[in-house]
Amino acid sequence: MSTTGHPAPDLPDTTAPETGSASVRAVVGLLVLFELTSGFLQGGIAPLLPEIGRELGVPDADLTWVISAQLLAAAVSVPVLGRLGDLHGHRRVLRWALASIAVGALLVALAPNLPVLLAGRVLTGPLAALLPLEIALVRDRLPLGPARSAIARLVGALALGTLLGGVLTGAVHALTDDVRLTLLVPAALAVACVPVSFLAVPESRRLARGRLDRPGAALLGATTLLLLFGVSTAQGDGPGFIAPTLLGLAVLLGAVWVRVELRTAEPLVDVRALADRRVAPFFLCAFVFGVVYFGGQAPDATFLAADPAATGYGFGLSALSISLVALPAAATAVITSSLTARIAGRVGYVPALAVSFALVAASFLTTAALHTALWQLVLAKILAGLGLGTALGAMPTVIAEAGDPSRTGVTTALYNNVKTLGGAVAGGVVAAILTASVTHTDTPSESAYVTVWLLCAALSAAAAALTLVARRGGAGTSRP
Repeated sequence: MSTTGHPAPDLPDTTAPETGSASVRAVVGLLVLFELTSGFLQGGIAPLLPEIGRELGVPDADLTWVISAQLLAAAVSVPVLGRLGDLHGHRRVLRWALASIAVGALLVALAPNLPVLLAGRVLTGPLAALLPLEIALVRDRLPLGPARSAIARLVGALALGTLLGGVLTGAVHALTDDVRLTLLVPAALAVACVPVSFLAVPESRRLARGRLDRPGAALLGATTLLLLFGVSTAQGDGPGFIAPTLLGLAVLLGAVWVRVELRTAEPLVDVRALADRRVAPFFLCAFVFGVVYFGGQAPDATFLAADPAATGYGFGLSALSISLVALPAAATAVITSSLTARIAGRVGYVPALAVSFALVAASFLTTAALHTALWQLVLAKILAGLGLGTALGAMPTVIAEAGDPSRTGVTTALYNNVKTLGGAVAGGVVAAILTASVTHTDTPSESAYVTVWLLCAALSAAAAALTLVARRGGAGTSRP
């Protein structure tokens, strides 16, 4: 299930749409197609990672960068494309994003080596920006009731596409036994979306004034790159001073970025919201969510695909089998996310969030202790699905209520950026852990996977405790 969308804030009651109801349904249908394709691309890559590694000769530890590269680009492209949409029109920027995604998906399918593959994944980073751009279009063109209905359809289409992406790509690979041909299927969908976006999608009527914070965007991208390269080289074979130097430069450049954003009249990211003591603990929880959700995708796939005769662990599963193992947990997350309002109505949003992180911690602890049979992993992942789905539904509301009511839009957008950045950083950390334990078979040791699971369990438990502490301090409580 994807976690890159924004929650639907209160919508202004606007005038009736300029087009008829049939035209409105057609336009919303096109946007739904884009979200289905987005979910398909996001959900279909993880089960194929072991096959991609075998095709390109990429070690299991380095496959985590396939996920992280896209998340890194998303962390920067979401605020940049969102701001460009406000300034120049959301339909125009939506077309730019779809074109970038199409080119990136083709590069991923046809990549001859890892660098080209990662370049393709970077170009698919705007996947995370599609939903915010579409929500902005819907809010601009439709009155209150239809707009809320349309946004619900878009979010549902993204969830459905993500849920089906892994299973359908796994099925295609089972039929063709060709990973490149399999990757060309979602790439063809992405390419088809580009001309479709020129059919009937209207442009925004109300544009903002101002300009893009180019220094902020450049500094944010450079800081994130330095941070990830620093983490990735921490366990490498090169000189020992490289990793500390890169990490130190990342910290220094990050401080410069914060200073620039604080002095900019129209910053790319409102870092003042991060400093609000009422909401800061929940931003840390969002970061942890990104780490445990995105950071676990690649190692889960490579562990399941590992040949037990050669490595002493794993199950030697195909891409289809990997997706079927993950399906119950993904379906559980979709269901619990949709039921979050009912759950929180009984216990409260902040307690529900704390319990959700506790469930995720219990899931990773169970996986670390019991991972010699598939049923053990499936049950543990269902437990994680319960927690992740509830957290996904509750966290935007908790963060919106904890922050300044007049800055809800900025706060919820920042939540998505922090969560995505957590996933990107997790990829580098996981890669470093797995690389440090590579055996003579050029695969990570079983203990490295256990370390990753225990780390995710510790972070989830810390997030649960932090949520309860923040609640006692008065954060996250609803205000009139």
